[in-house]
Amino acid sequence: MNRMNMNTLGAVAAALVLMLPVSSQAQNAAPPKPPAAGAAEQKAPPPAAPAKSMKEAIVGTWSLLIDDAVKDDGTHVPNFGPNPIGVAMFEADGHFTVAITRAGRPKFASNNRTKGTADENKAVVAGSNAFFGSYAVNEADKSLTLRVDGSTYPNLEGTTQKRTITSLTAGDELTWTNPANKGEVAWKWVK
Repeated sequence: MNRMNMNTLGAVAAALVLMLPVSSQAQNAAPPKPPAAGAAEQKAPPPAAPAKSMKEAIVGTWSLLIDDAVKDDGTHVPNFGPNPIGVAMFEADGHFTVAITRAGRPKFASNNRTKGTADENKAVVAGSNAFFGSYAVNEADKSLTLRVDGSTYPNLEGTTQKRTITSLTAGDELTWTNPANKGEVAWKWVK
């Protein structure tokens, strides 16, 4: 063969190699690299935490949503007017504090808590309630028992108040009813 035929034959062979299907070339290619850590990986979600008991779920600070009397026909009447302000704190050691006030109560003209007029004092008493003591949660009957040590309403002091827990979601919401007067109180978890 002459030199020109050899060059022609080499050029044809090179052209044939370039025309081979991509799939046959891919078979000899290096295997693909795995994706970078965390790139497209989907990790399984962590297992759900077990639900807290009512005794554990009640612990924390709660902000008042409603404090209503409930009539026989189911109508709600706010005990402390629209938009009452309140806080409830339940400690893990079994102590609690609850304070509720009517929003927008008038300030004392004297700017002295001990020198309010009869009307100013009446507005305070009718527009607020605070009490504290110890508590227990009964999981079986979904009840909350409050043993009141002190209160702005003296008649509560030394009493035991039972509430029926109608809703309790840890870190979210707490609602109870008062079987004695059919009242309903709802709280939103703060921390």
